[in-house]
Amino acid sequence: MDIIGLFLSGAALFLNGIMLVGKADEKNVGIFNLFVGAFQVIAPFYLIIISGQDHWFLFEKAATFLFGLTYLYVGITLLKGMNGSGLGYYSLWVSIIALGYVMESIIHFHDMVNALTWLLWSFLWFLFFVINTQKININKFVGKVAIIQSWITLTLPALFSFIGIWGNKWIYNIWIFVLGISIIYFLLLAYKQFFYQKKLSFKGKLTISK
Repeated sequence: MDIIGLFLSGAALFLNGIMLVGKADEKNVGIFNLFVGAFQVIAPFYLIIISGQDHWFLFEKAATFLFGLTYLYVGITLLKGMNGSGLGYYSLWVSIIALGYVMESIIHFHDMVNALTWLLWSFLWFLFFVINTQKININKFVGKVAIIQSWITLTLPALFSFIGIWGNKWIYNIWIFVLGISIIYFLLLAYKQFFYQKKLSFKGKLTISK
């Protein structure tokens, strides 16, 4: 994804995360999603038109469309007050497509940072599917995941690219560690919220029944 698009995506995802934890108004966040989504659709469309149509170039720009259409869909859904089911199933589709980018990053490009990044994005899109289509409220959990991912997968890589150090080997190795730790943290957070708390609740009910 282009660096500027990466940077703006970080801002949009950060705001979406803040909104999901209840700290920002939906319509205000929705407007910013429209700005970023429009940029992430118009810019790659123009670049594709003037390009030589190389299949790897199209593969890269298609990723930008995935983000752009997501942000446009989020923005419209929030501003119109829609139920989000369409956005949810679109997110499921993108989550599956993102796994293809994970495999391609490993098999063709041998890029573990990119593979882990796409794996995290696939997980986040799947969570967007869950909160928009299933009758369970995990908004705060998804918000925390979105806020962290906005920094480690988008904002900071973009900033490092701007100053010319993103391609350095030491940054690459550090970022494998950062992404790996974040995956472990998300798993622990999910366990705490969805399994550990239910276990305590179940034990509490048993105690009361006795």
